[in-house]
Amino acid sequence: MVVQSYKTHKIKAGDDLFKILDKYLPPLSENSVVAITSKIVSITQDDVVKNDGTVDKDELVKKEADYYIESGDETLYGKVFLTRKNGHIVFTAGIDESNADGNFILWPRNLQEKTNAVWEYLRKRNSIKNLGIIITDSRLTPIRTGVIGFCMTWCGFKPYNEFSGMPDLFGREVKFTNVNIIEALAASAALVMGEITEQTPLAVLTDLPNVEFQNHIPTAEELDGVMWPIEKDMYGKLLTSVKWKKGGTK
Repeated sequence: MVVQSYKTHKIKAGDDLFKILDKYLPPLSENSVVAITSKIVSITQDDVVKNDGTVDKDELVKKEADYYIESGDETLYGKVFLTRKNGHIVFTAGIDESNADGNFILWPRNLQEKTNAVWEYLRKRNSIKNLGIIITDSRLTPIRTGVIGFCMTWCGFKPYNEFSGMPDLFGREVKFTNVNIIEALAASAALVMGEITEQTPLAVLTDLPNVEFQNHIPTAEELDGVMWPIEKDMYGKLLTSVKWKKGGTK
């Protein structure tokens, strides 16, 4: 696998995402995946709130979260909320203040629709058939140091490979193993794109093993398939042992 990041100007409100893609992405080849950080999608969609001292961040988090746990006492990282949003478990509903130019950057609205539109646009622009799109962000992994990239939305390829029911090297049936392709690609892209001052919010991944491309936008069934119900999750007992409060999202 080859991952190449691309430097852009400092993305600000008023910029057009499609013009950014036109300006900075190289000609794309068949069977490649384009990674885009969610932050520049948010900024170009104006999914931001001015951080001018008049906005209570705690209340903003509660408003943006699907569910949240009260932060209680301040932690090593300051006052934080553990939240659930769009099927992900993240801190502060994904609201970001880094590289934000004096704003609270929210998670992008209608992100799957924008991802689909980018996929259709770049396929047509490059006259190619097999292309993947992933929108990335970063989050913490429990009891591990540091953040890792993850996939918020995707388009153009199968999100995971199923191995349940297949025999292993010694003929034993594999009962549970599926490989999460979207998260593996997002982590690889985020490693190359960086987190702080790199100014490289775009990446192209090529020479990809084990990626099965598709010529349609994700179906409702495919979108549901990447989300595992908490009640059935391996960490379900832990996640349901705390009292989640309903946030302000619908």
